Amino acid sequence: MKTTEQDDMRGAGPVSGWVRWLPWVLLLVAAILRVCWLGIKPPHFDEGVNGWWVDQMQKTGHYSYNPFNYHGPFHFYVLFLIQSLFGREIIAFRMPMALVNLATLAVFLGFVRYLPRRVVYLGGAAFAISAGMLFYSRYAIHEAWMVFAMVLALWGGMEMWTQGTRRGLWGLAAGVTLMILTKETYFIHLFSFALAWEVLRRLERFSPSAWPAGWERPAPQQWDRRCLWNTVAVCLLAILFFYSAGFSDFSRLHGLYLTFSAWFETGVTKGVHGKGWYYWLQLFFRHEWPALIGLLYCVRALWPGMNRFSRYLAIYGCGTLVAYSLIPYKTPWCIIVLLWPFFILFGEAMAALYRRWRIPAILLTALVLIASLVDSLRLNFEYPAEPEKEVFVIPALEDPLCKLHLLSRAANYIYVQTRNDVRLLMDPLMALVRYHPGAYHLPGLVLVSSNHPLPWMLGDFTAIGYYTRGSPSKMDANFLVVEDDRVDEVEKDLHHSYFVTPFQLRDGMSPGRLYLREEYFRPFFPGREPEFVPSGSDSSPEEHGQEREAAAAP
Repeated sequence: MKTTEQDDMRGAGPVSGWVRWLPWVLLLVAAILRVCWLGIKPPHFDEGVNGWWVDQMQKTGHYSYNPFNYHGPFHFYVLFLIQSLFGREIIAFRMPMALVNLATLAVFLGFVRYLPRRVVYLGGAAFAISAGMLFYSRYAIHEAWMVFAMVLALWGGMEMWTQGTRRGLWGLAAGVTLMILTKETYFIHLFSFALAWEVLRRLERFSPSAWPAGWERPAPQQWDRRCLWNTVAVCLLAILFFYSAGFSDFSRLHGLYLTFSAWFETGVTKGVHGKGWYYWLQLFFRHEWPALIGLLYCVRALWPGMNRFSRYLAIYGCGTLVAYSLIPYKTPWCIIVLLWPFFILFGEAMAALYRRWRIPAILLTALVLIASLVDSLRLNFEYPAEPEKEVFVIPALEDPLCKLHLLSRAANYIYVQTRNDVRLLMDPLMALVRYHPGAYHLPGLVLVSSNHPLPWMLGDFTAIGYYTRGSPSKMDANFLVVEDDRVDEVEKDLHHSYFVTPFQLRDGMSPGRLYLREEYFRPFFPGREPEFVPSGSDSSPEEHGQEREAAAAP
């Protein structure tokens, strides 16, 4: 049987053996990249905040939705379940997001029903290895849910248009519901979806697109009004359940609209996360070359003959990118909600090039995907918590939009990230409690201007004091984390000997010091003498060590 032009346009028709296995290969590669070494980087600031909310849920039994938190409740219930089952483990905390992003790729590959296989599989390859998509699917933050919800909603809409099935209705409804339950920015995407459809409809009048026969109008729907109402009822119940703390506090429902005023006030104010309009283009240019090619290919949507589904994605993707660019408040993890339409358009661009010049198309596609994979591997597995290093820079390009950072250390992706210094505290502390479980009740002090994610990481310890301002009445503790500008204040009130190590919780924060009390941590530092000896002692640290050895001699 030969593949017809119409079949190729929608990915139908016979499939050769190796092509049949290609989606499974992509999913396998994506799974390995997302699941392996999930604990390689310390918990992020936002992961610590999310974990703190989960700790509050374990005390109250529910999540009290706060519209000023700017995030929906669903993700917190997932993390609550994970922590209840597996404890305070960062790998378990991150696993749902890795699996959700993998599921997103599976739905993404389902677009082969509406697009040529070559287009979808090339887009799927770009999705699987994208530096940003991979980096932020390995965090316990909300964005991976948002991408899954959008892709699912679009798949459901296309399924309803072309097949009219009930599963299409449920896919669309579930996607929209999950967006509402995840993040307040859902209104941007729903508006962009609707606006893109209207722009597409008007564009078709003077520049018709290509569309398989029979798909010009929506297919007869295989669901009735009763099915529609059942779907709407289930989705509304889900929204009510999560926003009302399990039907226990309906006063929280007003947060569904209050969140927009709270978000608008923050979103239009630059603050500490304010960045220029070109910020997303900068990220595309540095690390997302397939998406950048897809973005450039969007110009093709103005000419006749483009696949209508791809044209719709081009309009939607550009509209969403413009909306996010106009908002001053920008955090880099939002990049993944912008990237995915342009992966499809990357596949379209490479497929179009392949039809004209096969060898150049193959070489360019391989070069772009290999470069993307190398950048992704280096970011996610070589230096996932080191934002300050650049490998090679072209200094002549001084403009912030054009300045080229080749093989960059991805400073823009590694953002508000906890440094590996935190392991200097957590490794000996967790080793101590393994030998002496009672150490969970020993006192510790954290005197820094911003302490997340430490409250979640140290959540099983019962006597930790956090002082962003003020000071404790008693300074001696099992350990202390102190910023440099408070060192003199702390050391004058210490009465025990401590091992002292330079310590910085995050970039952008003041450097500091970590104090580990010699009495408890001596077994973990053989041969090392305490760097701090109380001022009341007449001996130096070296003399203090000699005196201790002499006292221990028979």
